[in-house]
Amino acid sequence: MLRSITSRPITQKHDLVVIGGGPGGYVAAIKAAQLGLDTACIEKRGTLGGTCLNVGCIPSKALLNNSHLYHTIKHDTQKRGIDVGDVKLNIENFQKAKDTSVKQLTSGIEGLFKKNGVTYYKGSGSFVDEHTVKVNAIEGGEDATLEAKNIIVATGSEVTPFPGITIDEERIVSSTGALSLKEVPKKLAIIGGGIIGLEMGSVYSRLGSEVTVIEFQGAIGASMDGEVAKTTQKFLQKQGLKFKLSTKVTSATRNGDIVNIEVEDVKKGTKESIDADVLLVAVGRRPHIEGLNAEVLDLEVDKRGRLVIDSEFRSKHPHIRVIGDVTFGPMLAHKAEEEGIAAVEYITEGHGHVNYGNIPSVMYSHPEVAWVGQTEEQLKEAGISYKVGKFPFVANSRAKTNQDFDGFVKFLADAETERVLGVHIIGANAGEMIAEAGLALEYGASTEDIARTCHAHPTLSEAFKEGAMATFGKAIHF
Repeated sequence: MLRSITSRPITQKHDLVVIGGGPGGYVAAIKAAQLGLDTACIEKRGTLGGTCLNVGCIPSKALLNNSHLYHTIKHDTQKRGIDVGDVKLNIENFQKAKDTSVKQLTSGIEGLFKKNGVTYYKGSGSFVDEHTVKVNAIEGGEDATLEAKNIIVATGSEVTPFPGITIDEERIVSSTGALSLKEVPKKLAIIGGGIIGLEMGSVYSRLGSEVTVIEFQGAIGASMDGEVAKTTQKFLQKQGLKFKLSTKVTSATRNGDIVNIEVEDVKKGTKESIDADVLLVAVGRRPHIEGLNAEVLDLEVDKRGRLVIDSEFRSKHPHIRVIGDVTFGPMLAHKAEEEGIAAVEYITEGHGHVNYGNIPSVMYSHPEVAWVGQTEEQLKEAGISYKVGKFPFVANSRAKTNQDFDGFVKFLADAETERVLGVHIIGANAGEMIAEAGLALEYGASTEDIARTCHAHPTLSEAFKEGAMATFGKAIHF
């Protein structure tokens, strides 16, 4: 059961103390408790779940889902034989629906702590020495000093600031502020064409905003396969989003209710001014170690602000391990969860497992974009000979029936063995379908293995099967 902090002595001893209650930290704490360790978790937010559940993946997906429903009802029902009357957006209730989802999930984690016997300290954790962590309590908690045989640091990440631009979370906002706008901006400008920027752009475009995405690189999507990124941009442009690629922002200033943005073409040097009602700064995230007092232990930090670890998540002090956004690898909740479990297994069993070549990524636009494994660009750089198999959703019976057939499934397979090297999907429910690709990668499947596996008809997953068929033979329905 969850033990009350107020009834405990000032100093407590635990087998494991986890600093941070986000996806990596809370999963590690639960797993450790399940394996018999006396476990404590420190979280300063006041609610568990970290950035992901509170101001990241969960609230953004609520907005994406509900904005898609709104847009579909308003613009896409007549062709389906459904006549709808006057459709209006209630922005207050729209935001409340998001908040309800967040509250249910964060409180659910606290319930899991109780169920598994994890001691929950509400406050920030900072090192005193190698085995001691001080809890600086927030409201509802009490200061405490914890002694632990093992410590896991899972303090996550924070929004990367843009030099010279002041975020006020009203007119110039971070991803956090973009989740809670009180009105739909007539014009929304976004600095950054990565997943966060594109998802938020999709939300407000559906609600009626004129969206302009400003991206320094020559393509959107950051780590996306090049062909997929170009195709995704076309779909988003069709939906009304405007893109200024190879463009840098030189300044952004709020003047009353308008934000004036100065930009420059990085190739031509031409300059331009853009006005927006709201500017979203979405240039990425950085590790968060402020207040951890890592310097007292001389923990190594690299030039990108990440805590340095070995292959078993150990810092220079072997009993102090580090997982999630605060160290190496993609800043993804599911990556942090895998590391949380693996780190605990190293502590309790001496071995753990995370396959960093098999971490899926998903952008929850519409159509969704999902990928796992290697891109064409990566394979070319590595000099690996490969084959491409593609199948469009326009030739899939379920997609046609749903009248939602933008996109394709793309397989990259070894030219000799046909072993799956990467899978990239643009289409409805791509985020769900990518799990099959991950399973194939994990067990070294060939595209023929997938193509010879019966897939139910009519389903979108048949496109997955036919994409695999296209790498060693020919698809049937295209």
